[in-house]
Amino acid sequence: MGTFQNRKYRPSGSGGDTFGARYRAMMAKRPFLLFGLPFLTVIVGASFVLTPATAIRYERHDRRVRQMTRDEELGVGKARRKVDIREEYYRLSSKDVDNWEQKRVKRLAGESDGVL
Repeated sequence: MGTFQNRKYRPSGSGGDTFGARYRAMMAKRPFLLFGLPFLTVIVGASFVLTPATAIRYERHDRRVRQMTRDEELGVGKARRKVDIREEYYRLSSKDVDNWEQKRVKRLAGESDGVL
């Protein structure tokens, strides 16, 4: 007898009567019904289960990072800052805009001057 046998080895349970063998045979005939439909059912079911959890997560995030209202920006309330609009106008307009001095900042050693 040679080193290799002529017949293929088949275990005792591979006669076609096991559940796996029957499922593979039926799967070849109806792949969508036995694989696609259960897969899609699991995906749709998971989306219904996870939707409330996602909504709760976004609500928590929105509470943490909420937009500031106009009243909060101005500080309306007990600790608000007293502002006289005329006084602010005159304070800002009294600055001497025509008489200003241009100052150069020293560059660091080895830094380029930006001229090509």
